[in-house]
Amino acid sequence: MLQILKKSGNLIIVIHEIYGINQHIKNFCDIFSKQDFDVICPNLLEREQPFDYSQEEIAYRNFMENVGFSEAVLKIKKLLLDVKNDYQKIYIIGFSVGATVAWLCSEEDCLDGVVAYYGSRIRNYKQIVPLCPTVLFFPQVEQSFNVDELISNLDKKNIEIHKFNGQHGFSDPYSTKFNEKSSQNAFNKMLNFLKKH
Repeated sequence: MLQILKKSGNLIIVIHEIYGINQHIKNFCDIFSKQDFDVICPNLLEREQPFDYSQEEIAYRNFMENVGFSEAVLKIKKLLLDVKNDYQKIYIIGFSVGATVAWLCSEEDCLDGVVAYYGSRIRNYKQIVPLCPTVLFFPQVEQSFNVDELISNLDKKNIEIHKFNGQHGFSDPYSTKFNEKSSQNAFNKMLNFLKKH
């Protein structure tokens, strides 16, 4: 688990992608600790070394077979239970599978906001209606599903949705899919969202 605690009244729980707590996630946590948040990023994979991007298929299989969405959600909900009395505000920010886990936790009543970056598996959980303000970031195109179709099938109560140029992973500067402009736009929208809520 990665923790940067500064005795802030506000907490961000970051949920990583299939690769684990890699440099992208560490940097992201660091940026938010500098914005005066406490940051906790649980290691859902429970392995020291993150997977490399070249190991995408292995990393995906490892997540699905050894962690899975229900186990990941249980871990995050347990963490929420442990910390909910220590903070005035708690947010979750997730990437890819982490975004889907964040979405699955959005019905928890102790959350003040959820930010989900390219959670492609949200398509399997369209029935969820978040209790807290939620913002979803999608790329224009996803390989495995139609983004517009998914957006039109979601209940828009409490949800703000944005689409950006680029592909799945557009916000990760270490990925070949990185799109600097889209990444910056999404980041600014996220900061505004956090300030608002």
